[in-house]
Amino acid sequence: MSTPAYRKVLLKMSGEMLGGPTGQGIDLDTLKRFAREIKAVQALGVEVSIIIGGGNIFRGIAGAAVGMDRAGADAMGMLATVINGLALQDALEQEGVMTRVMSALQMPQVSEPYIRRRAMRHLEKGRCVIFAGGTGNPYFSTDTAAALRAAEIHAEVILKATKVDGVYDRDPMKHDDAVRLHHVSYMDVLAKGLKVMDATAISLCMDNGLPIVVFSFHEDGNLARVVCGADIGTRVDAGPSED
Repeated sequence: MSTPAYRKVLLKMSGEMLGGPTGQGIDLDTLKRFAREIKAVQALGVEVSIIIGGGNIFRGIAGAAVGMDRAGADAMGMLATVINGLALQDALEQEGVMTRVMSALQMPQVSEPYIRRRAMRHLEKGRCVIFAGGTGNPYFSTDTAAALRAAEIHAEVILKATKVDGVYDRDPMKHDDAVRLHHVSYMDVLAKGLKVMDATAISLCMDNGLPIVVFSFHEDGNLARVVCGADIGTRVDAGPSED
């Protein structure tokens, strides 16, 4: 497949995915594989932006759960996303992909400040843009940051990379009879509490007509397949859910 169904995408990855089998720290082999996958999509002429969580290093909500101040813990989590962004930038540039890290937190020595029009210009010039630092505010997840940035840059879709091959009607790790859903509506995600993105992110996507495709990033070539319109994973949009 070589004809993209989308021309501008935002890829959302959890920090744990960079940790490889353990989900902790940064696994260099995993990082290199992801960089090759992203390079293959950009080679199709697709504008690619990326948001990575920081859970492989530190998760703010986990810190708050053990007594840390939530705002301070979230700041630590946002700093973790910058570390992950810089790591992915290095891996991409080793593959020959020009990349810019733009942070919502002011860190001029290592990243550019996030400016919407500058980000769009980078994408138009064929550069990959990594959005780091979340929204720059506590109490907001990187899911919400992904929905916000995607809406701001007029992305056509959010590609939610996960360890599983889509959204299920129940937890597939606990239920052998769990059924993968090929399509589900925003409203059903909210009403049924399906594990796609948090409620704030889903509402933002719904308000802006921004579809989400949830897919497995652990199978080689899946990112390109999704970008080219292959029927894999689960699509979330305003249409009715499948029966």
